[in-house]
Amino acid sequence: MPSDSKNYAIARIDLPDARTHGWQVRLQRRGIKYAKFFADAPLGGIELSLKTARDWRNNLLGRLENEDRARICQRSTRNSSGVVGVSKVSVVTNGVRYTFWQAAWSPEPGKRRCVKFSIKRYGDTEAFELAVLARTEAIGL
Repeated sequence: MPSDSKNYAIARIDLPDARTHGWQVRLQRRGIKYAKFFADAPLGGIELSLKTARDWRNNLLGRLENEDRARICQRSTRNSSGVVGVSKVSVVTNGVRYTFWQAAWSPEPGKRRCVKFSIKRYGDTEAFELAVLARTEAIGL
């Protein structure tokens, strides 16, 4: 949650003609929309409905963050290296094939970093070990 706004993803809704007053929480993560309305009257007024909306939002953000961590830290069935975030990559440039081990990680949401180790330069085993070490250090294990 952005630290600059304690009402992140929360909007005030006041529709007097419809007798609707409360706080709306709306978030979207990975294409899934989450929304809930917290009416003032049943929750004891504006301040209590806002507190309830914030609590619900914070709980949802915590759940979503834990799901993201679990997804990131699980080994994919497509992973043949045996190490999350480390893969063997081959590219062809100007008719020449280059093969290397690559370590990839996300230092923060929306950012991706990677480092490559040439198999030609280091050999297969050492390039792999360097990639594992680089990722381990980058994610702080």
